[in-house]
Amino acid sequence: MQIVLFQPEIPPNTGNVARLCAATQTPLHLIEPLGFSLDDRYLKRAGLDYWSHVNVRVWPDWETYAAEGGAGRRHVMTSARQGEAVHRFAFTERDALVFGPETRGLPEWLTERYADHVRIPIWGEVRSLNLSTATGIVLYQAYAALGTLEGR
Repeated sequence: MQIVLFQPEIPPNTGNVARLCAATQTPLHLIEPLGFSLDDRYLKRAGLDYWSHVNVRVWPDWETYAAEGGAGRRHVMTSARQGEAVHRFAFTERDALVFGPETRGLPEWLTERYADHVRIPIWGEVRSLNLSTATGIVLYQAYAALGTLEGR
Protein backbone atom coordinates (compact mmCIF):
# COMPACT_ATOMS: atom_id res chain seq x y z
CA MET A 1 0.00 0.00 0.00
CA GLN A 2 1.18 3.51 -0.79
CA ILE A 3 -0.22 7.01 -0.43
CA VAL A 4 0.32 9.40 -3.34
CA LEU A 5 -0.43 13.11 -3.00
CA PHE A 6 -0.62 14.69 -6.45
CA GLN A 7 0.45 18.34 -6.27
CA PRO A 8 -0.63 18.96 -2.65
CA GLU A 9 -1.16 22.61 -1.81
CA ILE A 10 -1.64 23.01 1.95
CA PRO A 11 1.31 22.27 4.26
CA PRO A 12 -0.64 21.16 7.37
CA ASN A 13 -2.62 18.61 5.32
CA THR A 14 0.55 17.06 3.94
CA GLY A 15 2.08 17.09 7.42
CA ASN A 16 -0.96 15.27 8.81
CA VAL A 17 -0.79 12.70 6.02
CA ALA A 18 2.92 12.21 6.73
CA ARG A 19 2.09 11.55 10.37
CA LEU A 20 -0.55 9.01 9.27
CA CYS A 21 2.04 7.33 7.06
CA ALA A 22 4.51 7.19 9.95
CA ALA A 23 1.85 5.64 12.19
CA THR A 24 0.99 2.95 9.64
CA GLN A 25 4.43 2.50 8.02
CA THR A 26 2.90 3.39 4.67
CA PRO A 27 5.19 4.92 2.00
CA LEU A 28 4.27 8.47 0.98
CA HIS A 29 4.87 9.86 -2.51
CA LEU A 30 4.58 13.59 -3.24
CA ILE A 31 4.18 14.64 -6.88
CA GLU A 32 5.45 18.11 -7.76
CA PRO A 33 4.79 20.92 -8.02
CA LEU A 34 4.09 21.24 -4.31
CA GLY A 35 2.25 24.28 -3.00
CA PHE A 36 4.91 24.74 -0.31
CA SER A 37 8.51 23.98 0.56
CA LEU A 38 9.36 20.81 2.45
CA ASP A 39 11.09 23.15 4.92
CA ASP A 40 7.76 24.89 5.65
CA ARG A 41 7.26 25.29 9.40
CA TYR A 42 3.54 24.47 9.14
CA LEU A 43 4.34 21.24 7.34
CA LYS A 44 6.89 20.32 10.01
CA ARG A 45 4.53 21.28 12.84
CA ALA A 46 1.69 19.12 11.50
CA GLY A 47 4.04 16.14 11.12
CA LEU A 48 5.53 16.89 14.54
CA ASP A 49 8.70 14.94 15.15
CA TYR A 50 7.64 11.97 13.03
CA TRP A 51 9.28 12.98 9.74
CA SER A 52 12.26 10.73 10.37
CA HIS A 53 9.82 7.79 10.49
CA VAL A 54 8.17 8.56 7.15
CA ASN A 55 9.27 6.77 3.99
CA VAL A 56 8.71 9.79 1.71
CA ARG A 57 9.77 10.40 -1.87
CA VAL A 58 9.26 13.53 -3.92
CA TRP A 59 8.81 13.14 -7.68
CA PRO A 60 9.16 15.89 -10.30
CA ASP A 61 6.02 14.78 -12.19
CA TRP A 62 3.47 11.99 -12.55
CA GLU A 63 5.27 10.23 -15.37
CA THR A 64 8.48 9.82 -13.38
CA TYR A 65 6.60 8.56 -10.34
CA ALA A 66 4.50 6.11 -12.41
CA ALA A 67 7.57 4.68 -14.15
CA GLU A 68 9.66 4.32 -10.99
CA GLY A 69 7.85 4.64 -7.65
CA GLY A 70 4.49 3.43 -8.93
CA ALA A 71 5.66 0.68 -11.26
CA GLY A 72 3.74 -2.56 -10.73
CA ARG A 73 1.08 -0.87 -8.61
CA ARG A 74 -2.63 -0.51 -9.18
CA HIS A 75 -3.39 3.20 -8.98
CA VAL A 76 -6.66 3.89 -7.19
CA MET A 77 -7.93 7.38 -7.92
CA THR A 78 -9.96 9.14 -5.23
CA SER A 79 -12.80 11.56 -5.80
CA ALA A 80 -15.50 13.26 -3.79
CA ARG A 81 -18.12 12.39 -6.41
CA GLN A 82 -17.20 9.37 -8.53
CA GLY A 83 -16.09 5.82 -8.02
CA GLU A 84 -16.97 2.83 -5.88
CA ALA A 85 -17.88 3.60 -2.27
CA VAL A 86 -14.81 3.04 -0.08
CA HIS A 87 -16.51 0.37 2.04
CA ARG A 88 -17.38 -1.68 -1.08
CA PHE A 89 -14.10 -1.32 -2.94
CA ALA A 90 -11.87 -4.42 -3.32
CA PHE A 91 -8.44 -3.15 -2.21
CA THR A 92 -5.20 -5.05 -2.81
CA GLU A 93 -1.82 -4.88 -1.07
CA ARG A 94 -0.28 -3.43 -4.25
CA ASP A 95 -2.57 -0.39 -4.35
CA ALA A 96 -1.31 3.15 -4.58
CA LEU A 97 -4.06 5.43 -3.21
CA VAL A 98 -3.91 8.69 -5.18
CA PHE A 99 -5.29 11.97 -3.79
CA GLY A 100 -5.50 15.26 -5.65
CA PRO A 101 -4.81 18.87 -4.73
CA GLU A 102 -7.12 20.37 -2.13
CA THR A 103 -8.64 23.11 -4.31
CA ARG A 104 -9.27 21.18 -7.51
CA GLY A 105 -8.92 17.42 -7.04
CA LEU A 106 -7.27 15.09 -9.53
CA PRO A 107 -7.10 16.30 -13.12
CA GLU A 108 -9.32 14.62 -15.69
CA TRP A 109 -6.35 13.41 -17.77
CA LEU A 110 -5.14 11.42 -14.77
CA THR A 111 -8.48 9.94 -13.69
CA GLU A 112 -9.22 8.89 -17.27
CA ARG A 113 -5.96 6.94 -17.43
CA TYR A 114 -6.85 4.58 -14.56
CA ALA A 115 -9.93 2.40 -14.22
CA ASP A 116 -10.05 2.11 -10.42
CA HIS A 117 -11.81 4.95 -8.59
CA VAL A 118 -12.98 5.17 -4.99
CA ARG A 119 -15.03 7.73 -3.08
CA ILE A 120 -16.07 8.34 0.50
CA PRO A 121 -19.86 8.61 0.74
CA ILE A 122 -20.97 12.08 1.84
CA TRP A 123 -24.59 12.76 2.60
CA GLY A 124 -24.27 16.09 4.40
CA GLU A 125 -24.22 19.54 2.88
CA VAL A 126 -20.49 19.71 2.10
CA ARG A 127 -18.60 19.40 -1.20
CA SER A 128 -15.79 17.22 0.13
CA LEU A 129 -13.77 16.18 3.17
CA ASN A 130 -10.41 17.59 4.18
CA LEU A 131 -7.51 15.89 2.37
CA SER A 132 -5.87 14.48 5.48
CA THR A 133 -9.21 13.26 6.85
CA ALA A 134 -10.07 11.58 3.55
CA THR A 135 -6.63 9.97 3.32
CA GLY A 136 -7.01 8.50 6.81
CA ILE A 137 -10.46 7.12 6.07
CA VAL A 138 -9.45 5.48 2.80
CA LEU A 139 -6.16 4.09 4.13
CA TYR A 140 -7.68 2.55 7.26
CA GLN A 141 -10.61 1.14 5.25
CA ALA A 142 -8.12 -0.44 2.84
CA TYR A 143 -6.08 -1.93 5.68
CA ALA A 144 -9.24 -3.18 7.41
CA ALA A 145 -10.48 -4.80 4.20
CA LEU A 146 -7.11 -6.56 3.78
CA GLY A 147 -7.07 -7.78 7.39
CA THR A 148 -3.95 -5.73 8.16
CA LEU A 149 -5.49 -4.30 11.32
CA GLU A 150 -5.96 -7.73 12.89
CA GLY A 151 -3.69 -8.22 15.88
CA ARG A 152 -2.71 -4.55 16.06
